[in-house]
Amino acid sequence: MLIKRAPMFKASEITDPKLYFSRREFIAGAAALALLPREAEAAAAPAGPPLKATRNETFGVKEAATKFESATTYNNFYEFGPDKDDPARLARTLRPRPWTVQVDGHVAKPKTYDIDELLKLFPLEERVYPLRCVEGWSMVIPWIGFPLHSLLKRVEPTGQAKFVEFTTLLDPEQFPGQKPSLFGLSGIEWPYIEGLRLDEAMHPLTLLTFGMYGQVLPNQNGAPIRVVVPWKYGFKSAKSIVRIRLVSQEPKTTWEKAAPDEYGFYSNVNPEVDHPRWSQATERRIGEFLRRKTQKFNGFGDQVAPLYAGMDLRKNY
Repeated sequence: MLIKRAPMFKASEITDPKLYFSRREFIAGAAALALLPREAEAAAAPAGPPLKATRNETFGVKEAATKFESATTYNNFYEFGPDKDDPARLARTLRPRPWTVQVDGHVAKPKTYDIDELLKLFPLEERVYPLRCVEGWSMVIPWIGFPLHSLLKRVEPTGQAKFVEFTTLLDPEQFPGQKPSLFGLSGIEWPYIEGLRLDEAMHPLTLLTFGMYGQVLPNQNGAPIRVVVPWKYGFKSAKSIVRIRLVSQEPKTTWEKAAPDEYGFYSNVNPEVDHPRWSQATERRIGEFLRRKTQKFNGFGDQVAPLYAGMDLRKNY
């Protein structure tokens, strides 16, 4: 039997996540119904240590939050595995303490921060942001953190810094999904890499996140630190970050390397640009029966559209 290792995989050979998950989405022709038995069967995630923050109404949406149980048991976090319930089921393997984050690259003051030191640097805010998945479902989550620009200004980016690269922890013992696999997702290169343009990272909406729903981040949601970029698809929000590096060239991100014809660097929520294999025009909010129209930039167009003035957002997807 020929066993293919990661470097041998082509983008076209990687199992389409939508197809992989379709067996649980296709019930009586209504995708919304698929989640109902899963919610009933899923064990509620235990409450974690509280994390106090001041609600910031200026940045966010005035919508009811998705149920905590849904937000913590229906996740994409491939480091734990490809299935939606893998993160909650296997999250106990992650050890979020001790934890450090290296901030370096083209900065005047590089530093490695202990996670608890980071938590004390700046006042924590709670912001209610929608999280939109490229597969067509979405949630509304009260995140807790502080603007990423606060940390970046502290390390003083140099004139060479044009992009920000995020790296997730590489440890197959803590992340079983990083172990060699024969089930279609071996083509993913670890560690997980994501990136933003520097002006995107410095935008006040971009949140360096440590908690949600009034508590520290659950392991399955990216503990102990992740970034949340509310106008982009959820996979742009790197989880379990161990390094933030300022670079001069556009980082080659994980999903770009895995399927460059499907996942571009920008990945802004744009209902006018379909994924090559499905429409992005509508989405299903977890907990709702009917689908809703997808908003451009996830509803944050007034704040972020100027970042892309003059750009072809079909080419720069």
